[in-house]
Amino acid sequence: MACPHISGVAALLKAAHPEWSPAAIRSAMMTTANPIDNTQKPIKDMGSNYHVATPLDMGAGQVDPNRALDPGLIYDASPQDYVNLVCALNYTREQTQSIIRSSYNCSSPSTDLNYPAFVALYDPLQERTTLTQKFQRTVTNVGNGAATYKVKVKRPKDSVITVSPEKLVFHKKNEKQRFSLTIRYKTYKDYVINHGSITWMEENGKHTVRSPIVVTPPEPS
Repeated sequence: MACPHISGVAALLKAAHPEWSPAAIRSAMMTTANPIDNTQKPIKDMGSNYHVATPLDMGAGQVDPNRALDPGLIYDASPQDYVNLVCALNYTREQTQSIIRSSYNCSSPSTDLNYPAFVALYDPLQERTTLTQKFQRTVTNVGNGAATYKVKVKRPKDSVITVSPEKLVFHKKNEKQRFSLTIRYKTYKDYVINHGSITWMEENGKHTVRSPIVVTPPEPS
């Protein structure tokens, strides 16, 4: 029932915010989702020894329609952003055309989509004890006016997370701000997928904007 539930919430958000893009609606649902269950404990994965669920099990968490109506910040993406992603995936011209289905411009290919989550997939051919991956993101203030957000990081095990800047200042609604997030994974002796999160906390306000982080080390040969 996850698909019809989330589709219904998306329809409600589109009715409330007809100017929002599909990416904005997705962002609002993801960044306001709750990783805590109705007993105020972390959501568990019932399929594997009932351990604490990871983003690979549950995504961003349990959708919260009321909070999604007023997410504070959104990670938006344009059609060209998706074209840039497809162009970076090394498809043939025929495959790219079959996906995009119109004329397209591949002058700026990029796999770093403005997505409200961060997944670090490290190349097993990298012969280093410290692996680094950097992400660039743009967030849009959809609150009622000026706002300031500070970052809170829950780092994955064996990783160092750096966010720059650590504070985002918005002077008006619909203003955009950019930030970078760098993940440094310190070791990969054991193939263990770790996870954490980044949350933008509004100063003197109600909004918290949370995104999951997943770190996948190179699989041992």
